[in-house]
Amino acid sequence: MTVHLLYGKGSLAVVPPAGCRPCVVEKHPMPVLDDPKGAIRSSLARPIGMPPLLEHARGKRSACILICDITRPVPNHLFLRPLIETLLEAGVPREGIDVLVATGLHRPNEDDELVELVGDPWVLETVRVANHFATCDADHVDLGRTKGRGTVVRLDRRLVEADLKIATGLVEPHFMAGYSGGRKVIAPGVAHAETITTFHNSAFMAHPKAANCVLDGNPLHEEQLEIVELLGGAMALNTVIDDRRRLACVTFGEIVESHLEAVDFIRRFAEVELNRRFKTVVTSSAGYPLDKTYYQTVKGMVGPLDILAPGGDLIIVSACSEGMGSPHYVEAQRRLVELGPDGFWDSIATKPHADIDEWQTQMQLKPMRVGRVRLFTDGLDQATFGLTGVERVDDVGVAIAESMARHDDADVAFVPEGPYVVPRHVA
Repeated sequence: MTVHLLYGKGSLAVVPPAGCRPCVVEKHPMPVLDDPKGAIRSSLARPIGMPPLLEHARGKRSACILICDITRPVPNHLFLRPLIETLLEAGVPREGIDVLVATGLHRPNEDDELVELVGDPWVLETVRVANHFATCDADHVDLGRTKGRGTVVRLDRRLVEADLKIATGLVEPHFMAGYSGGRKVIAPGVAHAETITTFHNSAFMAHPKAANCVLDGNPLHEEQLEIVELLGGAMALNTVIDDRRRLACVTFGEIVESHLEAVDFIRRFAEVELNRRFKTVVTSSAGYPLDKTYYQTVKGMVGPLDILAPGGDLIIVSACSEGMGSPHYVEAQRRLVELGPDGFWDSIATKPHADIDEWQTQMQLKPMRVGRVRLFTDGLDQATFGLTGVERVDDVGVAIAESMARHDDADVAFVPEGPYVVPRHVA
């Protein structure tokens, strides 16, 4: 047999070595929508927890629509136009509509990349499309602090001052926030750096409930819900896609309720129970666009941790076509390599604000503390690879055979879709 691991814009074909007993971990079969655009229009006409958008938008003079940045394969090309057309039909003036790329602290998406991200020339020609810049003080409004943990809440003024606030995005497992989408597109999506670096500090990241598929008790999720309250509420259009990027579910309405309905849908497919752990786990960073950087690759490392036996080998493939990630992240990784996992943790443990992108390096400590992490990529030269803090793999098949021999165990788990599938060990 051949296992196809998502890699770049295609896949990496891996033939398990002789004697291997492969266990391929994939989403449960997911139905897809026969008429995606019809389903989107239906969701706008029959939202969750609010009147139809056409009715709700009447008399409003402005709208801010948040979209995820280029690291998420969100089907913007399917829903942005019908969403904007509904607003225009309701009487919202074209010049009052903003589409804002919720970059968080990621780099902006511009020029050809912005065209790819939006996916519809009509949108770019009809309304303003711009990037959020988290470090620009003048772009943000201070809404106070959360009650639970005292996080300073500063959000992009274009969202805060809009009559209609609409977040859009993809709902999938997320290794910190439980599930992506909904409230997460607001914070960290269009939050100020002060807000982001507070609820991405080491205490939040180290919390046992700040994990894949966990919402109850998750401190990030709880802060995000409080931030939505301070904003005065919002709407959300949430999408779920299958492994071929086809639309499987769309929900629209009040941001919390509509997001939870999408979460209830994806849970049934993305969370996969297994009755054992493995000494060898082979996974991916879910291919393009998530595997453009090593920064995003860490999500793929954390995803299958529950089925990696202590001391086992975690082999991950990721194209890393844009290299490591931001200069801030490179600096965090340099400190990891220089100080080692324990020394790096000691250096961040008491900081009230994380350095930008430092939290991703902290999350890499999780797989490093369970077993040996090994990476196959053709996107990093040897000098740059040294900053990853993991071992290099030149041939995935050979690496699997070495792991099987090292552990004297022929059972190997393959997770082709990386962080979009979360395997759970159940006794």
